[in-house]
Amino acid sequence: MIAQMEKVKNTQKDKILFLTLSTFSQTGGIQKVCRTMCKTLSDCAAKEMDLQVLSLCDHTKDVDKRYLHPCRFKGFGYHKFSFAIEAIKRSFGSTIILISHVNLLSIVLPIKLLKPSTRIIMLAHGIEIWRNLPFWKCIFMRKSMRIWSVSNYTAEQLIKKHHIAPERLNVVQNCIDPFFPIPRNFNKPKYLLEKHNLTATQPLLLVITRVTANEQMKGYNQVIACLAGLLEEFPGLCYLIGGATTADEAARLNQLIVKNNLQNHVKLIGFIPDKELIDHYLLADIFILISRKEGFGLVLMEAAACGRPIICGDLDGSRDAVLNGKLGTLLDPQNVNLVQKTIREILRNKNSLNEVMTIQQRCIKHFNYTRYQQKVKQLLNNPKSEIRR
Repeated sequence: MIAQMEKVKNTQKDKILFLTLSTFSQTGGIQKVCRTMCKTLSDCAAKEMDLQVLSLCDHTKDVDKRYLHPCRFKGFGYHKFSFAIEAIKRSFGSTIILISHVNLLSIVLPIKLLKPSTRIIMLAHGIEIWRNLPFWKCIFMRKSMRIWSVSNYTAEQLIKKHHIAPERLNVVQNCIDPFFPIPRNFNKPKYLLEKHNLTATQPLLLVITRVTANEQMKGYNQVIACLAGLLEEFPGLCYLIGGATTADEAARLNQLIVKNNLQNHVKLIGFIPDKELIDHYLLADIFILISRKEGFGLVLMEAAACGRPIICGDLDGSRDAVLNGKLGTLLDPQNVNLVQKTIREILRNKNSLNEVMTIQQRCIKHFNYTRYQQKVKQLLNNPKSEIRR
């Protein structure tokens, strides 16, 4: 009888409720991770589990059908009360609740109190979880849930700062978006050279990041500071800063550019649409993101998937994105002289086609979607991941 009951239990489908802040209507690293997670859970749900995704900030019409069937998705357009009520209501029919952000802990706390057997899993990305948190959130994370960290660095911060037991943590590194088109031709796209008034022979540095007063730890100030010392050897050198840019930060950077007489060597190219993203990576002789605040660094992984030489900081989750130096050069992001020296060395010794392809293949081998899906599936099916109050 007991054996029969266990057999029935093992054949029952898990019912997963994935709660997100935003997934489809906004751009950013966390949104990309949520889209890929939707695709992963949706692919698993076809045979092995049921799935429903609720988003606080999206509208239902925002769903991208490539990642998730519309019947599995509901958006609430920033209506917090309706979102919370629906999440709690659906939780009673769910065995696993996955949340995309620490700010959703206030939703799953009453759920755990009302239904202690529910497995709660939280994605931990980066700075949102490194900062000081309310005491109750720390206690809840320590006692009542499991955490999937996108990088070893973020996992280390959770242990160090919030005293999370290592056995409650799993590192689930991000993967290349399943719909990211892997390039086979590595030539610089002519239409972008014309668009940005560049030539094919110019050495080009590229960063893609939000350009705001709060994002200065991304390191573009340090790169600008080292450009003047490179121009004698590389007079055509140009630094492209791509990404959504606020007016105040653009004004500050333009003043800095003029002050250093770099008007012909730094371009703020603004937001890059998805259809031009891969082509912008291909423009770069070096993709350089010397950040001090990356939870993982999706753009580093994407640049590697395009075979680009990479320079990044060694003080954060960037280490995971470049496989601890196998996909790029790690350095102290605050050491401007070292940054300048490294740029010079890479520009002097440009990668051969074989080296470009080696970077790309190594990246794809480690960060492919199939491997990510298998990892998520393994953890969802692992009974040890169930933690009760």
